[in-house]
Amino acid sequence: MLERRANPLEGQRNVYGEPLQSCSERPLTGFYRSGCCHTGPEDLGLHTVCVEVTASFLAFSKSRGNDLSTPQPEFGFPGLEPGNRWCLCAARWREALEAGHPPHVILGATHEATLEIVPLDDLKRYAIDLA
Repeated sequence: MLERRANPLEGQRNVYGEPLQSCSERPLTGFYRSGCCHTGPEDLGLHTVCVEVTASFLAFSKSRGNDLSTPQPEFGFPGLEPGNRWCLCAARWREALEAGHPPHVILGATHEATLEIVPLDDLKRYAIDLA
């Protein structure tokens, strides 16, 4: 008999305290490669900000030693292009903000743990899903 597994997204909330929405399945993102920016004890980098990357952000990230645009097939990573959505480390997003290169944010898919690193007002300034 198959064992029933708990839904890893159960109880995971976005910055509004609502159920966490999916960020991207193409490319498949998230620390757990679930398509969502949920987190857990293994996610020491707090990959919780759902972003839509820009050329400016990709160049900035590469200049800081985190090349997100070059494919790495050995890790199943296709490389990101402007317009792709990705679960980004909260501290990296804050660093990009301070340097003037923050990517766009999808608040409904950004985990509430992000608020430990980045104020909601900063995220809202770059949000593309405000109603």
